[in-house]
Formats: sequence, C-alpha cells, structure tokens
Amino acid sequence: MLSGKTGLILGVANRHSLAWHITRALSDAGARLILTFQGERFEKRINKLCAEFLQSSPLLLPCDVEDDRQIEDLYTQIGQAYERLDFIIHSIAYAEKEDLAGKFVNTSREGFKKALTISAYSLLAVVRPAVPLMTGGGSIVTLSYLGSQRFIPHYNVMGVAKAALESSVRYLAYDLGEKDIRVNALSPGPVNTLSARGIRGFTNFLSYAGENAPLKRNIEGDEIGNAALFLCSDLSRGITGETIFVDAGYHLKGY
Repeated sequence: MLSGKTGLILGVANRHSLAWHITRALSDAGARLILTFQGERFEKRINKLCAEFLQSSPLLLPCDVEDDRQIEDLYTQIGQAYERLDFIIHSIAYAEKEDLAGKFVNTSREGFKKALTISAYSLLAVVRPAVPLMTGGGSIVTLSYLGSQRFIPHYNVMGVAKAALESSVRYLAYDLGEKDIRVNALSPGPVNTLSARGIRGFTNFLSYAGENAPLKRNIEGDEIGNAALFLCSDLSRGITGETIFVDAGYHLKGY
C-alpha cells in the first residue's frame, strides 16, 4: 500500500509505544522510513528494535522537538537522502508528573507551557519545514486521546494539550489542503504504553474501558498501526481535518 512512499515517524520510544506499532505497519506496507530519536540511549534501543523486527533498516536521525535548530537539521538531512516526503507520523506528548498527579487547578505555569509546547506546538514545528518536501501532497497523522474532549481523571494538563492538538489539526488541514496535504488525528483507547503507565490509576481504567466499550475489549497496538496505514495511504485521500477514534467504541458511552 505504501510502496515507493517515504515517511517520517517521530516518537518511537520502545516496543510498546504506539509509534512503534505504526512503524511496523508502515514498514510492512513497503514504506521507506525515517525515525527520530532523542539521546544515545533511545538510538541504541530503536536500532535494536529495527534490526529485530523490520525487513529494511530505516534512516535514524536525532531530533529534540523543543530545539528548532535540530528540527532544521533533521529536514536538511532528509532532503539530502530523499527527493520527497509523503507522510509524517507525530506521536509526541509530555507533561510533568506532578501536573498529572494532582488537580488541574494546581498546574504550574512552566508545567502548562512545557506540556503545550511538546504535545501540541511540536506538530506545527515539524510540519512547517516539511511542506517544501511534500511536493506531491501527502498525509500528516498525529495521536490524540479522549481526554481532549472529556474529563479523564489524572489526565489534567495533557487533556488541554490534546485539545489544542486536535484544534491544530483542523487549522493545518485548511492551510495545507491546497497543497493536497491531509492532516488527521487518531484517538486511541487506552493501551499499556510507557507514557500511559505514568498516569495514576491507569491499570484500573484500562480494565474499566475494556469492560465498558461496545466491543467489550481493549484495543491492540496493531489496530492503531493499521489505522495509521489507512490514513497514510491513498485509500483515505478524501479525509482531512478529522479526529478518528480507535477505541473499540468506548467514546460512545460518555462515562
């Protein structure tokens, strides 16, 4: 489905991360991939994963999305390696632990700024310099969560950041539509990832969501990978500006 297409994936942390499930799905579909890492420890981890699970080795490049110079260098190296870029997967989010553990009203100014910068503004930061490389149009996919639209205990400032992210998707979709670049978000149900385990009470909520979803189960990582594959492929060429739930229908119930 993606043979001959080249894409950038930001946010692979380990074999449980949603970005890794997406990486495997897109790689299996024939895409040429570029993965970013932040720090030597993550570079070694991602290298090991790729060698073990992927048929072809992706291009690995460093990138800290809080550093505009590193983002600029990232796209310079991509431009030197490939003629064009066809898709981007943005799977990056962060909030300080103390801003997730307590009440939202106690979120610090710095904590709020950091969560919004990394979790929402980073989408704009990595999309803007990519546009000149997406000469044939393309697809941009980011990852959100139900906490952007409803109260989820202990999600706090991250819910506000995800709300900003989803709004950014709509504005970017309008701005970039004339260039045939589509922008969408996936909103997965709870999955046992490293970042999810940082939310207090996550294990209990994981069980609750599975029991109360219409499909009576939790989702699997490969279901997120397949949804991202659909959005990166020509099968979804008429879809932009959307937030698509992949949560076994849990968002329908309202509690």
